Amino acid sequence: MRYHSTRTPPDQGLQFGDILLAGLAPDGGLYLPERYPDITDRLPGWRTVLAEEGYAAVAAEVLELFVDDIPAEDLRRICRAAYSTDNFATEQIVPVSELGDRRWLAHLSDGPTAAFKDLAMQLLGRLFEYELERRDSSLTILGATSGDTGSAAEYAMRGRDNLEVFMLTPRGRMTPFQQAQMFSLDETNIHNIAVAGVFDDAQDLVKAVNADPEFKARYHIGAVNSINWARLMAQIVYYIVAWLRVTEADDQQVSFCVPTGNFGNICAGHLARQLGLPIDRLLLATNENNVLDEFFRTGVYRVRAAAETHETSSPSMDISKASNFERFVHDLYAGDADRVRELFAEQLPNQGYFDLSGTPEFAGLAERFGFASGSSTHADRLATIKRVWQEHRVLIDPHTADAVKVADELARPDETVIVLETALPVKFAATIREAVDREPDRPEAFVGIEDLPRHVVDLPNDVPALKEFIATTLAKGPTPVPDPAP
Repeated sequence: MRYHSTRTPPDQGLQFGDILLAGLAPDGGLYLPERYPDITDRLPGWRTVLAEEGYAAVAAEVLELFVDDIPAEDLRRICRAAYSTDNFATEQIVPVSELGDRRWLAHLSDGPTAAFKDLAMQLLGRLFEYELERRDSSLTILGATSGDTGSAAEYAMRGRDNLEVFMLTPRGRMTPFQQAQMFSLDETNIHNIAVAGVFDDAQDLVKAVNADPEFKARYHIGAVNSINWARLMAQIVYYIVAWLRVTEADDQQVSFCVPTGNFGNICAGHLARQLGLPIDRLLLATNENNVLDEFFRTGVYRVRAAAETHETSSPSMDISKASNFERFVHDLYAGDADRVRELFAEQLPNQGYFDLSGTPEFAGLAERFGFASGSSTHADRLATIKRVWQEHRVLIDPHTADAVKVADELARPDETVIVLETALPVKFAATIREAVDREPDRPEAFVGIEDLPRHVVDLPNDVPALKEFIATTLAKGPTPVPDPAP
């Protein structure tokens, strides 16, 4: 399997190990595989594998479809280490529970940082370590987070040889718990940076640094955000496993409702559907920052400025520039790299939006790809959290509540819907108290975390300042290696 940028025709592909370390393509595009393998005939076997060997075994078989430069036995060993009860609270890794009325909840937050990002990051950390050891090289991870990516990445990468992590956060835009998870880490290879602005500003800084080929090569800059294909590859697995746990027939259709801001979590669902997983519809849920909902309703994709990006009670989705959306548009235009480049490298930077409303591609979008969308407000979140608690004695976090609300709004009476839970409620205690007048349960590992010393540096929203901080912090710097991308 070879990989190419969304902005480049698939004729000069790279191997998985190269794009794992590169993260973002040098032309600004995102990596995709040259083809989507068909998993339809594999599903019956995976049902047996899940029952007899568990989540890690299914993950290894899925990864083998996309990775041909790592021996299968090494992939299986890596998956066993990532998806074990040393890292996750249950042997199922991703259990599901029924909410009634053909609604299911896929629990994705049983990892070390209580968020769905752990399911990809625990794998990604081990893949990085494996590939760097094999190449006798080093990597400087540069990432941005709106809440959960940062802590999941740092917990997965801390203490790992040849890895330095620089994680950008929007100053004051995360909950106290989310900040404490990251800033309380006292590890020599973890560097937290709070920047003025919103998540989109932090994400733009990451992309700007990646766009400097000399700096990227000198410090071997890589990515853990969902711009890195390996993140999405790992997330495809939990769609497959959730489907296997809910269905009985190998062709049974289900729908997924997914809260998303950066189009990462639901992009993995789109990819799973492209592979042949029997997904009827993908119900996309946003909060008040409804850029994606607006596109799927109108065909207009319009990014918002920082001043237009609302600070909400589901803060991990306070995003107005969805990085992974480019991968979907690439599929929407059947791999037309020139069209993708025109939209994302020309129209979007120059005018702040593009309009596909009158195109045949948008007209056939719902039928071809199964997308429908909706949005949620703070009042909706409170009402949904309260209702689910009263009716089912299940406490859900605000982002999951956004998805439950949209599922209730869009699902057909005969439609089986799996809602993807994103985090434990303890991460958003203030909203939980407002909704149900009680404290969320707090796992023992997180008791007193807000009182620990903080390790974070404030920086302006400025590319040269960020580069200077990275260079100064690394001092002598990691071993210089050439950028693997052409």
